[in-house]
Amino acid sequence: MTLDIAHYPILAQADTPEQLRELSQDKLKQLSTELRQYLLTSVSQSSGHFASGLGTVELTVALHYVYNTPFDRLLWDVGHQAYPHKILTGRRKRMPTIRKKGGLHPFPWPPESEYDTFAVGHSSTSISAALGMAVAAEKEAQGRKVVAVIGDGAMTAGMAFEALNHGGDISKDLLVVLNDNEMSISENVGALNSHLARLLTGTFFNSIRDGGKKLLSNVPPIKEFASRAEEHIKGMVVPGTIFEELGFKYIGPIDGHDVNGVVDTLRNMRNIKGPQILHVVTKKGKGYESAEQDPIKFHAVPKFNPSDQALPKAAPSNPTFSAIFGDWLCDMAARDSKLMAVTPAMREGSGMVKFSQQYPSQYFDVAIAEQHAVTFAAGLAKEGLNAVVAIYSTFLQRAYDQLIHDVAIQNLPVLFAIDRAGLVGADGPTHQGAFDIAFLRCIPNMVIMVPADENECRQMLFTGHKLQKPAAVRYPRGSATGVVPEKQMTALELGKSRTIRNGEKVAILNFGILLPYAQEAAEKINATIIDMRFVKPLDTDIINQLAATHGLFVSIEDGAIIGGAGSAVAEYLMSSKHTSRLLQLGLPDEFIMQGTQQEMYVELGLDAAGILGRIDEFYK
Repeated sequence: MTLDIAHYPILAQADTPEQLRELSQDKLKQLSTELRQYLLTSVSQSSGHFASGLGTVELTVALHYVYNTPFDRLLWDVGHQAYPHKILTGRRKRMPTIRKKGGLHPFPWPPESEYDTFAVGHSSTSISAALGMAVAAEKEAQGRKVVAVIGDGAMTAGMAFEALNHGGDISKDLLVVLNDNEMSISENVGALNSHLARLLTGTFFNSIRDGGKKLLSNVPPIKEFASRAEEHIKGMVVPGTIFEELGFKYIGPIDGHDVNGVVDTLRNMRNIKGPQILHVVTKKGKGYESAEQDPIKFHAVPKFNPSDQALPKAAPSNPTFSAIFGDWLCDMAARDSKLMAVTPAMREGSGMVKFSQQYPSQYFDVAIAEQHAVTFAAGLAKEGLNAVVAIYSTFLQRAYDQLIHDVAIQNLPVLFAIDRAGLVGADGPTHQGAFDIAFLRCIPNMVIMVPADENECRQMLFTGHKLQKPAAVRYPRGSATGVVPEKQMTALELGKSRTIRNGEKVAILNFGILLPYAQEAAEKINATIIDMRFVKPLDTDIINQLAATHGLFVSIEDGAIIGGAGSAVAEYLMSSKHTSRLLQLGLPDEFIMQGTQQEMYVELGLDAAGILGRIDEFYK
């Protein structure tokens, strides 16, 4: 397999949407075939998001063909499915660099391209942003069109429906494309709905409908009857009543892999006024059998050989922290029938597959609805059940109000298992778990634990589960350290650290997973090193003890320095009037771009050499 563009003669003529629009429509089917093959070959050689993009090839081609991008605004929800968009918008040659340090951003990113109209990474934001752009377009009065593409999974979030409710109310020109890759439609139904879509978007139908409404505007009973008749006739053949009730004209479902059908429908819809929904049915992983059969497994892939129809077996490695959590969850559920585990659509990522199979009545996937997940857990806890919320750090940000109001204020015993804390690597700034320590630390009643290895993670989860108050255990993405966790679960004493090494002059206070780097640095300069374990409550006793003999404290964390664990140390040193100085190491006040975790630790000075360098600079 090769990325030589000579193998893709039609795609070679469509390096930009302007070039694409110069092609005759009869070439779009072949273009889609070549684009899908190019995507398959590219991602197999570089790794990256895969199944979602395969499913949106024809839709992407049609949208850029019909709409005058970038003048017309095209927004992709989340952005997993935007790889074909990147290929068609002048970034084809750079696709092998995607998700790599200094390479293409993993999601739509405006600084990278004028065709990326809005930065995304979290789901369900597209309709809200597009609606704002539609209001701006109306004020400009230049004929600009706005289109938002959102998946059926992202449509489960409350924010999407909030935007639909507002959009129907203010009735601006806006097209929402609902990319439905779960519903399957037969050939006959697909053909019927494609025909219906063309009919309903055609000039003849809309002129009759709008003309009839004008004609009957002064006869309210007849107008109401005509409106209801139209609604019920459409309701018999299209499942769009809820969208119509929200004020959107609903068209579909249509076959999202019939590129010419999508083009014809979009071309008709482009000139319809007001808010519209186009329901497009696609198949995740389209065109690659293994991805079609298992789109979850092929959502994001390593490098692989497409001819194998399988992903390579991972080399033996230590278990991930997600797996440590999953094992603890099953072990704890065997002892506690009141344990209830909640996740916002992160079953696989959070290591909960085995638990969901073994304890289905204690497992709740609430879909992409982080706010609901937290308040649902609060309801469980209020009635005496032991709620565990498994959630990524970056997604917990979306439920901050619920965390404060519905859990912490009531001091409810909800345990937050915060996965992907710290640097996540290739997913970049939208997914870095940089802020959880800072935004949790200021909330009263919260206990915050930061394990340095697998055993600490397991024991901290048990500790948090047994507490009668809100607690959080944060742990990173990827393989753990190789420490074998003790099967026996023992609650840790709150706010107590463990001493790893006794040294002189410099005391390194480690918070979390960077302990091996801290230990390596400590050996070089004979420093004391403390595994702090708790950010809140802070072990002030050890700080008091060390302040008498150590002139410099160094706090190390894989979270934001501002408001982080080091800030807690600084606040205590100031309030206790200790004269020891403090060097805070962590993530700087900027959004961290993509790259491997190791690459970013080195770049940010959080590896052993970086720690030693910063200490040396501090003394100069």
